[in-house]
Order: sequence, then structure tokens, then C-alpha cells
Amino acid sequence: MSLKPRTRELGLPFPGTPGPWNAITDVAGVSVGFTTLTDPARAMRTGVTAIRPRPDKGRPMPVWAGVHALNGNGEMTGTHWVNDAGYFLGPILVTNTHGIGACHHGATEWMIRHYDTHFREEHAWAMPIVAETYDGTLNDINALHVRPEHAVAALDAAVSGPVAEGSTGGGNGMIAYGFKGGTGTSSRRVTVGGQVYTVGALVQANYGRREWFTVLGVPVGRAMPLAVPEDAERGSIIVILATDAPLSDALLRGLAKRAALGIGRSGTVGGNSSGDIFLAFSTADPMPEPIHAGPVITRHSLNWNGMDPVYEAAVQAVDEAVINAIVQGEDVPCIKPAGAVCPGIDTDALCRLVLGRGTDPGRPGPVPDR
Repeated sequence: MSLKPRTRELGLPFPGTPGPWNAITDVAGVSVGFTTLTDPARAMRTGVTAIRPRPDKGRPMPVWAGVHALNGNGEMTGTHWVNDAGYFLGPILVTNTHGIGACHHGATEWMIRHYDTHFREEHAWAMPIVAETYDGTLNDINALHVRPEHAVAALDAAVSGPVAEGSTGGGNGMIAYGFKGGTGTSSRRVTVGGQVYTVGALVQANYGRREWFTVLGVPVGRAMPLAVPEDAERGSIIVILATDAPLSDALLRGLAKRAALGIGRSGTVGGNSSGDIFLAFSTADPMPEPIHAGPVITRHSLNWNGMDPVYEAAVQAVDEAVINAIVQGEDVPCIKPAGAVCPGIDTDALCRLVLGRGTDPGRPGPVPDR
């Protein structure tokens, strides 16, 4: 776990009420695990992030879901079935672009073992969700460091509670807005119809140009310019949204779409080279796989007209998750171009720009022109 302060510990006043961990694991039953691979001698800085939506075992239970791609220059496997059926079975993994196949292999191996009754007794097949962003600036991506056993290890390591951020798991080699980026998470609690629900977000942030970077409405990227401006965006972002609110397939697709507004709050316009792909899932209405559920399936859903607080929660959680990923960053040497360094953000400078002070509340600083 990183010991660096998160956004709220820095005093950045993000709106909304988070859960106890301010993480996707605030949604009951959701667990997260990592395999982080770092070896400078091998130009290795990469890994795997695993999300288990349910603590199921033996037989998988459907996870109701919806998908949205703001820009499709990327990959997230298993989403054709999510679009058709409105659910998936098993885990979610996030890694680097060239690690998709290895993680799919590893997740399939893990599913065959973990859902042993299902695969032993049924004509069963595995279609895990595996997503990616490109880490070839900080990692020798062509060395294919990620192997199936790394996916298995991340899944076996999945736990509830606090979630490590920054250079962890699949986020290890990622860059956001020209700063060291990676894994970030946040959550929100909302009340709809007298019932409290949780919306959690986990991002793998590897996108955005420095000049676009905005925090709480303040254009901080312009005050922290790169020595050599970028000519184009070359990154991507994966967003996973989880909730315990009962939602229909259509509303889950709508929730996934709101991730675009969340990432937009930090400044991105969704560049042409960016793979901006979002998955939203609900843990409500647990039930057997449809083949065992009988001819009629009964599910529950919030009313469309009650969704605004849930949508707002998703936008807020995604925005804060992105900034959580960035403030955990540290200086990292680049592989391409060799000799360059990807900087971690200066959180004192960030707080001076956004709040008019440093991370120490007693240290005054200039108030930015907003």
C-alpha cells in the first residue's frame, strides 16, 4: 500500500460522500487483487489488476452489466455477450495491451479451478472480462512480461478493504496527463427512495495531455507545462464501475456512459488514439446462471426517473479515482525515449494551484486565477 496521501488527505474538496474505504470495495462483495511486476534490469514495469465482483465459488453467479466505449482504440474482451445478455460470469482483469492473451488464459485457468462444479458438470466455457491500456513508454511491452500465472496470482490475492493505488497491478507502467498515473479508486454513497446504495469506481488511468489537465475546475496543467509539448494523446483509460443498486441492463449501459463525464472533468476530450472503455456492473439480484433459473427470471431495477443521484455519484467517483491515481505517482525512468523521466506530480504545487496553499494548511500560496 502506498503511504502517499490521497486527494482528500491533501485537502482537495471533491464533492460527494464516499464509503469507508473510498474505494470500489465499498460495494459489498467486491474484492481487488494485484500482481505488480517491476525489474529495472529487464525494463519491466507492468502487472495485472483483478476485480472479483462476487465471492462466489463452485458455480458462478451472473453479474448484471453494461458497457460503453467513448473511443474504441483499445480492448475489453467479453463485451459482446454483455451487450447481448446484460451479464457476465467470473472476474475482470486489467493489464497492458500485449498482456490481454496471457491474462485471458490465466483467468480461464482460474475460473476452471474456482468454479470447478460448473465446469465439471456443465458444457461450460469461460469468457472473462480482460481490458488493457498501453504501457510501452515505461515498460518493455514487447518483452511480454505478463504471463498467465500473474493473472492467477492477482485473482487469488483479491481482497476487500483498502485498495492500493498508483503504480500497482496493471497501472504500474501507466501515465496520465504527462504525470505518472496508474490505478485509482473512489466511491460514493447515495440515497434513492429511502435506500442507501454505493457506487464504486476503479480506473487504470493512462490518458490525457498535460495542457488539458484540470482538477476541481482549475486548469493546473497549464501551470505545470511539459518542457516539450505533446503533439497528440497516446494513452487510454479503463473504468470499472460497481454498484449494489438494482439496475436494468439499459440503466447499467447508461451508468457506464457516465464514466465519460467523469474522465472529462479532469480535462480529456477523448483523443483519437485513446481507448476509453467503460464497464458498469451491479451485484444486486444474485441468482443462478439462467440455465438453472427456470423459465422466468425476476429482477428489480430503480426507476429511470430516480437515476440522477446514481449518475452523479458515478461521475464524482470516476473523477476522484483519476486524481487519486495521479497523486500517488513517483518519478519513473522511461524506456521510450531512453533517458527521459516520467514525473510524479508535485502535490505541494497541485494544492497551491487548487487551494492557494501547500499540503501543509499553514503554508500560504497564491490563489489561482480561475
